Amino acid sequence: MTIHAVLFDLDGTLLDRDSSLLQFVRDQHQRYPELQFVEKDVFAQRFIELDNHGYVWKDKVYQQLVDEFSIQNLDWILLLEDYISNFQKHCIGFPNLLSMLTQLKDHNLKLALVSNGFGQFQYDNFKALHIEHLFDEILISEWEGLRKPDQAIFNSALTKLGVHAKNAVFVGDHPDNDIRASRDVGMRAVWKRNGQVEAVVDADAIIDDLEELAAIVIRKCDRNY
Repeated sequence: MTIHAVLFDLDGTLLDRDSSLLQFVRDQHQRYPELQFVEKDVFAQRFIELDNHGYVWKDKVYQQLVDEFSIQNLDWILLLEDYISNFQKHCIGFPNLLSMLTQLKDHNLKLALVSNGFGQFQYDNFKALHIEHLFDEILISEWEGLRKPDQAIFNSALTKLGVHAKNAVFVGDHPDNDIRASRDVGMRAVWKRNGQVEAVVDADAIIDDLEELAAIVIRKCDRNY
């Protein structure tokens, strides 16, 4: 069965969020003298722990940091605003991101982003990877009023692309929100392993590097699979 489209998650799939976050936190620590009585690596490590791979929004993270480290003369709201404004400057894509997407487009495949998160924030992070021109559709949960693993957001993306689920592949790092949910809709699913999940994931393919994805999808296209 022919593949006509590939849909992607953002964080942990296209965007190396862990590396991006570490780079941002170190930069923020350096820019705010009020934070510097805490050792940079200690501050960064605690931030990353509280962030829990992005599943805790930063208002809670900053409030906890200010409380734990007894940070004086610096409002957590200011730190949050700085995060929202400047995180995009530190966004790092995974290796082989651009080459993989270019190969898919060269095979006339449609591409879409389906990401949970705050609309403008996620969109700015996506734009920072300089791959927006390769995508046909961009769906972010806040803007769509839908959130993975709700099947409706996947179906909305497929409708906008004009393709059937059986002719689409979804690529993501989350076993439930990305892999299980997209397969339930009828798409094939490729799990990008990130080292955070050790459980067995029921995916159609598993990759560790984005370069592997192009080979898998193009092979299926060429074989009219």
